[in-house]
Amino acid sequence: MINYFITEDGKVTKTDGITSGCWIDVVEPTSEERAWLRDELGIAEEFVRSAFDDEETAHADLDEDTGQALIIIDCPFVEDEDESVDKSIVQYDTHPLSFVFVPEQDYFITLSMRRNETVAAFAHGAVRKVNTAHPTRFFLQVLLHVSQRYLVCLRSINRQLREFERTLRKTMKNRELMRMLGLEKSLVYFSTSLKGVESTAARIKNGRIIDLYEDDMELLDDVMLEVKQAEEMCTISTNILNGITDTFSSVINNNLNFTMRTLTLITLVMAIPTIVFSFYGMNVGLPLDETWIFPFAFAVLVCAIAVVIIRSGKILK
Repeated sequence: MINYFITEDGKVTKTDGITSGCWIDVVEPTSEERAWLRDELGIAEEFVRSAFDDEETAHADLDEDTGQALIIIDCPFVEDEDESVDKSIVQYDTHPLSFVFVPEQDYFITLSMRRNETVAAFAHGAVRKVNTAHPTRFFLQVLLHVSQRYLVCLRSINRQLREFERTLRKTMKNRELMRMLGLEKSLVYFSTSLKGVESTAARIKNGRIIDLYEDDMELLDDVMLEVKQAEEMCTISTNILNGITDTFSSVINNNLNFTMRTLTLITLVMAIPTIVFSFYGMNVGLPLDETWIFPFAFAVLVCAIAVVIIRSGKILK
């Protein structure tokens, strides 16, 4: 699907075709639309192939022959339910969003394999002070919006972590630990993608990929600051998740040790009557079997064992 947008009276509006200063948005293109990008717009074949590769990592490329620039960034999104570990939690993944800058043309192009919330926000006018006639600044505004979305998603992950921690304090079930696994996967995706976005922004800053003006440099500095903050938050969340997992693993091991010790003590106690009655089951007379000394000694032994069990239970707690 191909849509065309242009800024009119300070607002981004949809238009019918390519005009001066327009923005071309391509989402889930058909084979005919991909051919149109190559044949009509003259986009390099390698750029088209990389832009629609869902496993492509964030990077910036410059075609020396045509002067075209391709910039790919990873955007966060909520993972589909059929791909989620547990449908009761919100998991996240990332997917690439590509920008193609064509020299000596009054338009720029965004390419993606699925609907992107950031692109939708710009297309519906949710972001202010956007001008499609300034492609570089538009791209930096999109990059800033993407980095801010990372922060929003990380705050959501932190809220879920706190909720799971409270649940685990009350009851430790395998389901809660599997939910932790889902959040850990989201954090791994975010950590990898943020590193790619940071390196891409650093490469753009040198001005070799696209031309930057003074105002653009200030906006790019804001982007790098937001990305750095998102990276730090992702690292903190990962450390907290690992700490929670390790702590509750230790608690589970301690509970298992307590259970095994209790079962061992019960086994020893149950073995004593078996030994005693085994003696009485023999066809041999026992010493002191007609006096009160043996029953008294047996009662004292049982009381001593009971005291030991009670004291051991208190110590294990």
